[in-house]
Amino acid sequence: MRDFAYQRAHDVSGAVALLGADPDARYLGGGTNLVDLMKTGVERPARLVDVRELPLDGIESTADGGLRVGATVTNSDLAAHPEVRRSYPALAQAVLAGASGQLRNMATVGGNLLQRTRCGYFTDLSKPCNKRAPGTGCSAVEGEHHNHAILGATEHCVAIHPSDMAVALAAFDAVVTYESADGTGELPLAEFYLPVGDTPHLETALPTGALITGVVLPPAPVAAHSRYRKVRERASYAFAIGSITGALDVRDGVVREVRLAFGAVASRPWRAREAERVLTGGPADAEAFAAAADAELAAARPLPHNAYKVTLLRNLVVALLTELTEEAAR
Repeated sequence: MRDFAYQRAHDVSGAVALLGADPDARYLGGGTNLVDLMKTGVERPARLVDVRELPLDGIESTADGGLRVGATVTNSDLAAHPEVRRSYPALAQAVLAGASGQLRNMATVGGNLLQRTRCGYFTDLSKPCNKRAPGTGCSAVEGEHHNHAILGATEHCVAIHPSDMAVALAAFDAVVTYESADGTGELPLAEFYLPVGDTPHLETALPTGALITGVVLPPAPVAAHSRYRKVRERASYAFAIGSITGALDVRDGVVREVRLAFGAVASRPWRAREAERVLTGGPADAEAFAAAADAELAAARPLPHNAYKVTLLRNLVVALLTELTEEAAR
């Protein structure tokens, strides 16, 4: 690890100014991803701007019945908050499915959104990686890729986004708020993460030097009937090989509203809008759930060693939506 400067920010505008004055600086939240990347040499900031003590650690209801979550709220506090558990239970479940208790106590909401891929080639400086070193190639395409993308990838990058939390936020149409040198702004999560294309090193649409200040969850009554399911290679403290957030409103056996988002299948949380379209207005049964999953996964382009994810996600859709349907019938 090379030498770096450290400075603690005392207000949001001051933090943005500090980063603007040093293009090689990085914001430091909990450090659960950034510090690891610094140790491996992937990230080499000249300065860390510590934002943990900024007044961004609140969770509050919005005037229209949604929820506003500050960027420095810890994952543990987010998962434990009564209103999150009541109105967006899948979000609490997703956060609890990620990492260990110790890491959740440190990790922040803003940092979780910005965490980078866990692809082994990305963290191995001896291997080509377009995300880390643009133009060098993607080692995973011909190498180890059993847990890589099946949707939205290109020959330039097949890495996946590792966040559990972001999958739930995608299903609930979350909006990311930020502060930049040009003032405040916001980005719907659907636009926050950039498509891979031929520039996989460009990961978000945040303006240069912008600081995430929070996440706003719009009111969504269907979100109160939601779940998160995660499949991983060991029972705890492992990244997903496939995950899903589902929310369902069923009346008289008919799907009135549905939300679906997949994790560990693309470079960003994957909102399953085609599956939602197929399901809405139709019967709430296993056959319809499977058909909707097939419609969404028709766009999948798996690699030789991760084709199992297509079947895995199909089964997750059927299982989770069946659970929600049975729950609604009680």
